Amino acid sequence: MKPSLVVLAAGMGSRYGGLKQLERFGKANKTLLEYSIEDAAKAGFGKVVFIIRKDFEQQFRDQIICGIGETMDTAIVFQQLDDLPAPYKVPEGRAKPWGTGQAVLAAKQAVKEPFCVINADDFYGEEAFALMSEMLKEREESRGNWAMVAYKLERTLSENGSVSRGVCEISAEGSLISIEEHTKLFREHSRILSEMDGRLEEIKADTPVSMNFFGFTPDLFEVLQQGFADFLKDHGHESKSEYYLPLAVNTCISNGTARVEVARTNGEWIGVTYPEDRESANRRIDALHKIGHSS
Repeated sequence: MKPSLVVLAAGMGSRYGGLKQLERFGKANKTLLEYSIEDAAKAGFGKVVFIIRKDFEQQFRDQIICGIGETMDTAIVFQQLDDLPAPYKVPEGRAKPWGTGQAVLAAKQAVKEPFCVINADDFYGEEAFALMSEMLKEREESRGNWAMVAYKLERTLSENGSVSRGVCEISAEGSLISIEEHTKLFREHSRILSEMDGRLEEIKADTPVSMNFFGFTPDLFEVLQQGFADFLKDHGHESKSEYYLPLAVNTCISNGTARVEVARTNGEWIGVTYPEDRESANRRIDALHKIGHSS
């Protein structure tokens, strides 16, 4: 059974200022998502499930789905603000959905096989998909035996402002111990700094970070269903709190119900957090295309 690709494409990209998912890059004039889908198909993935917002479904179909052709089977599911378990309701004043944990949960009915989760607006590279495909092939009959591809921090920064990254602690055996969210990471001269609670901490350049490139078995949906309900019990009255996928992963690692094998890649990660990142993304994608490392 071929693994599936689940794509988080419902976010707006507030710092970027628009729908990054539909922006086109490089001389090939493709979205970052199209590059990812082509790399995933080469690595042996059989289906792609897009998690989007209902309000840009037609635009997404016209600009993304039509361009995929017969590369992979496709399905669309919707992350919706009011898709909540009883007895919870959307609090007054809340306008956005409930985070990546709720988003992945929306794919429950569309995915019955091991799968990889990615962001629609990140370029992960061929090596990452090949590594993940191999790990998922070993997990068809497993439960709580998950996977992640980690990148070196220095390869994931923006030249134009701070970024948020999940800094990982990994055991000597290659298992994920924890992910800690650092919301303001930036380069200052030769150092990489993290600002948290008004304090600055230097982070090593080769520190492994999560870019939401996870591999799961379908039992994750049971975890997310219970975890989201628990989250709503504590935070369902709030207007901005979100249930993040790494939170669910951390919880399962802590209580011993899941193990996450980590593969480290030296490959390229390319993203566009800010509009000014676009020029660099174009240049780097074209360089990879020239040496045959992108579609």
